[in-house]
Amino acid sequence: MPELPEVETTMRGLSRVLDGARLERVEPRRPDMRFPFPPDLVQALTGARVTGLDRRAKYGLIHTDRDRTMIFHLGMSGRWRIDPDEIGRHDHLLLGTGDRLLALCDPRRFGFVALADTPLLQEYPAFAAMGPEPLGAELTAAHLHAAFAGRKQAVKLLLLDQRIVAGLGNIYVCEALHRARIDPRKPAGAVSRAALARLVPAIRAVLELAIEQGGSSLRDYAHPDGQLGYFASSFAVYDREGEPCLRDDGGTITRIAQGGRSTWYCPRCQR
Repeated sequence: MPELPEVETTMRGLSRVLDGARLERVEPRRPDMRFPFPPDLVQALTGARVTGLDRRAKYGLIHTDRDRTMIFHLGMSGRWRIDPDEIGRHDHLLLGTGDRLLALCDPRRFGFVALADTPLLQEYPAFAAMGPEPLGAELTAAHLHAAFAGRKQAVKLLLLDQRIVAGLGNIYVCEALHRARIDPRKPAGAVSRAALARLVPAIRAVLELAIEQGGSSLRDYAHPDGQLGYFASSFAVYDREGEPCLRDDGGTITRIAQGGRSTWYCPRCQR
């Protein structure tokens, strides 16, 4: 599934084409993806000017001058294609600006598109209870300390809780915990303030590096221009079971299951 860096990379790519442009063509090519397309999507967006593009957690936001925002989620395999040579059967929504065409391609159709009133965007159900953005100033060690206080769940699992931090996914939590030298199995309430002070910049550093490198491009994901990200070549622990820790500390990367998902970590340096 495209995670936060992949969505951020997508929004930056779309901005170069859509920001300030007028939507002259809005064409759903089937009635639904994961959910039905909004019934007023074509009417609401055709002729609207794009006033900005943004991201909330793993959701893309396209704002317009009609105070309506198109929200999209890429699901498991979705991506936007810019000026495709031909429209394929998995291109489920077309946005045209006159001289440019964008196609939302999603072979598995786990993605979706929604509309919201821009002034009420924070009340959109998926956003209402979300925690702070991991790249924003609101994510602090103090915030994590308060959210973790008295909690016995593993720190790795709570970092995946969107109510605590918005948009963190499995890959980047594993990488950030390794960078901060925190055992993913440790009860969140037992993580020291000093460790949390390492964790916040570790989260930012991992995400910023992934964005710089265009994301991880796992399985079907690619950028709007068709290029693949290469952050996977920078993994320190993720998907490296049995390999030596890159800290050269004599540790071996171990994989365990937590909450039904795999966790990779180094038992030697993550305490």
